[in-house]
Amino acid sequence: MDDIEKEHVLYKIIIFIVTSFLFLPIKAQNAAFNRQLDSIYFYRNLAQESLTAKKRFQYVHYAIKLSEAIHQDSTVLKSKRLLVTLYLRELAVDSLFDISHENLKLAHKVKDSSAIANISNVLGWYHEQKAQTDSSYFYYYSTYKIFKALKEESREANALLSMSAIQFSQRDYIGCEQNAVVSIRLFQNLPKTNITLDKLWALYNLIAIASDKLGAYDKALEYHHKALTYSDQLPDSSLYTLYSNSNMALIYKELKEYDKALKIYEDLFQNKEILLEAPGNYALILGDYAYIKYLSKAYKTEEIANMFLEAYQMSDSLQDPYSIMSVSLNASEFYNNLENKDSALFFVNRAYNIAKETKTNDVILKSLMLKTEIEDESKAKTYLIEYVKLSDSLQNKERNIRNRFARIEFETDQIVERNKQIAKERLWLLILSIGLILTLLLLYIIVTQRNKNKELKFSQQQQEANEEIYNLMLSQQDKIDEARVAEKKRVSQEIHDGILSRLFGIRLSLDSLNMSVQPKAIETREKYLVDLKEIESDLRQVSHELNTDFVSGSNYISIIKTLVETQTKVYKLKYDLKNDDNIDWDTVSNKTKIHYYRIIQEALQNIYKHADALEVNISFKQKNNVICLTISDNGSGFDLNKARKGIGLKNINTRVQEINGTLEIYSTANSGTKLIIKVPNN
Repeated sequence: MDDIEKEHVLYKIIIFIVTSFLFLPIKAQNAAFNRQLDSIYFYRNLAQESLTAKKRFQYVHYAIKLSEAIHQDSTVLKSKRLLVTLYLRELAVDSLFDISHENLKLAHKVKDSSAIANISNVLGWYHEQKAQTDSSYFYYYSTYKIFKALKEESREANALLSMSAIQFSQRDYIGCEQNAVVSIRLFQNLPKTNITLDKLWALYNLIAIASDKLGAYDKALEYHHKALTYSDQLPDSSLYTLYSNSNMALIYKELKEYDKALKIYEDLFQNKEILLEAPGNYALILGDYAYIKYLSKAYKTEEIANMFLEAYQMSDSLQDPYSIMSVSLNASEFYNNLENKDSALFFVNRAYNIAKETKTNDVILKSLMLKTEIEDESKAKTYLIEYVKLSDSLQNKERNIRNRFARIEFETDQIVERNKQIAKERLWLLILSIGLILTLLLLYIIVTQRNKNKELKFSQQQQEANEEIYNLMLSQQDKIDEARVAEKKRVSQEIHDGILSRLFGIRLSLDSLNMSVQPKAIETREKYLVDLKEIESDLRQVSHELNTDFVSGSNYISIIKTLVETQTKVYKLKYDLKNDDNIDWDTVSNKTKIHYYRIIQEALQNIYKHADALEVNISFKQKNNVICLTISDNGSGFDLNKARKGIGLKNINTRVQEINGTLEIYSTANSGTKLIIKVPNN
């Protein structure tokens, strides 16, 4: 197994361990998260049960606290919106502002359009209760625009109804009528439920009163009759009929059709008990009825005076400012025409003072005009100047109001468009940022890959160079070995053929001289002959040793055993070496034996580096004149199809080819490796 393959396996193991640790706690986290959600739903449901307000608020605050703990904005928003619902039920107006603005920020953050519209509607109602008409109209208009975009016609129509009511209160009667008409069309497309019928009556009644204010009396009567067609479809339409008919009676008063007005009032007072269900309205209607009776000139003054007295006493006991002002104005005109200045002045002052307190400008104007008729000339002039100033101011204000509502709508649309533009710019910025990041990432990958390719190419070139150097070294070593053997043979031959031949000749000469009979000569010659024999023996031994290589002779297996013992001891391996006794190593060429030696040496080194083995088996066998060398280990092995051959295996293969042998490799992952080298013994 080479280094690259080991790194690949190690990488897979690391990835497996890391992913296991990453995903191990996910199930536990999900279970805990679901338990928290269940608790939030539980407290939300309790907050909507029929409990005391204190308990409901306590439970909704629990839900909010738990929602904030899980850091999920949509869940926090739902819990806080439930708190707003409880505030609305309790009419806790002052508590709505801060929480609604918090909710509006959250809704924008999570991009919940429906929630934004509903929260804006609550803020519109809040500012309406605070008489902050501009802010109220702004939020109602925002609500309308969102529900229109969402195609929620019912809520869109309700927003338009709220807008038209604000416009009516600010005397923008034309704008009020325009929005009310659009709202009517939307409600008419909805199923005819009691709520829808109620809204249609309210809208037609609002348009009718606005038309009355604009002096379009015939149109006002038409709308009132239209309103009654919807209220008549309701289960209990008595109050709706009361309001519509009393308003129509006032229109007939303006048209001076007193008979029609009186007929309406007579019909209304046929069911006096229904009128008394709303005492404030009863006093107001009674005052109007008395005044129309006076204008008709068909009723006694005493009867009319008693009606005014009853109406005033009831409204005064109720401390209802609007019925007091209406009754007081009618009574003042009645007594002024009777030239009862004191009573007329009492009632007009009562109406004027309450109108000042409540800032009811219509009543202030009527009161000032009456004062100019009742008071003496000096005071009348003052009241007339005040009347003109207020009238001009109101006319300017009406024009500004019409422009103001149009400006609010325009500015709101501008804000919406600006927000859309900002959203588009942010989207493009995000796209460009992502594109830039991807481009930089791509460039980084390209540069990194190029560098890796260069490094890989350099590594490959270096490996090839190392292989070439190694092969050159092997080739050089072989040449050195061959040269050494040749030199040994030459020296041996020189000694054998040269020196030994000469020494042999000398010995023969000395033998011939041995014929001398002189004792001393004989002794000397014999001594020289012995020395020459010793020299001859030594030279033969040296010649023989020079002619024998380190792998020659019957001790070849001993040399192999020494190699294996030495290397396995260093590599901390157990070994088993077997030799076939049938192999005659003397007949095997030195070249083959040298290559066997080097192959075993290389194989042991590879096992140490890559196999992580504990044991190695080496055996020599001969069959059919073919020597088979088998080297096996119990290491990690490798996949032959995937692994790339390293230098060691290449060198072994090269050596096998040098001696005309064959190499077989058997290996699988975690099952060890076996090399079988077969070489013919020629």
